[in-house]
Amino acid sequence: MSNQDFQIDWLKSFVAIVDTGSLSNATMSVHRSQSAVSMQLKKLENAAGCKLLVRGSRHSELTSEGQKFLGYARRILDLHSEAQAAFHGEELVGQVKLGVPDDYAAKYLTPVLKNFAPRFGGVEIELYCEQSTSLIPRIESNDLDLVLVSRDNANRGTLLFHEPMVWVGASQFETWRRDPLPIAVYESTSLAKKSAINSLALQGRRYKVVYNSSSLAGQIAAVESGLAIAVLTQCSVPPHLDILGKEHGLGPLEPMEVAVYRSKNSQGSKAVDYLHDLLIKTLRISPL
Repeated sequence: MSNQDFQIDWLKSFVAIVDTGSLSNATMSVHRSQSAVSMQLKKLENAAGCKLLVRGSRHSELTSEGQKFLGYARRILDLHSEAQAAFHGEELVGQVKLGVPDDYAAKYLTPVLKNFAPRFGGVEIELYCEQSTSLIPRIESNDLDLVLVSRDNANRGTLLFHEPMVWVGASQFETWRRDPLPIAVYESTSLAKKSAINSLALQGRRYKVVYNSSSLAGQIAAVESGLAIAVLTQCSVPPHLDILGKEHGLGPLEPMEVAVYRSKNSQGSKAVDYLHDLLIKTLRISPL
């Protein structure tokens, strides 16, 4: 193995390829051309003395050595970021327009902002709580800088984790016994609505949409009143409501792919860079 040092820029390119799934997708994260990112990966592999990634037609996959190296790379970059924040954090200023659905805000966004806010008091965060289907067009039109969303396309942003979707009802009403089954749904383009209807169709179970609301509070109100059952992200289910399943005559639901997604115009903003990287560091479960 070479005694050559592992350069920070090489490590950043390597981790960016892993996080975004391909060399071409990594270019926006590290603000370099595809040829530059490819060269940095080659230099890193030469320094490591082994192949770290196998590049496919669409996605790059970690080798066994790459899996092992990834942990070290993340730790080095984390320490590098902490050192920068400790000595230069007060210099970070600006505004970040951040979007997140209601159901992800409390559980997933709160710990990230608790880490970010005390270090960077000069950064103003403007928070928008809307459904993912509303936030994605806003990030693509550069109206927002950064969003944490349930993605509808595998090429959007960086995948962080899979959030389970569950059927939810109120035990005192036993709404799930009714035929046709009354359901509460989000807007027509909602991934949760599509998942619910697909699941019921596969079961051949009759249903009727009796309540429409674009807000989480509205969905919960429909369930609490016994008007309908609903499909919610597991993280957003209040403790006084029941998670329903096979024993209630309800089929499985596809989980949501939760991703962090940034706008093209936010490239070059140090405040967005740091918050984007902190979201990945805090919330990302597993590589590729």
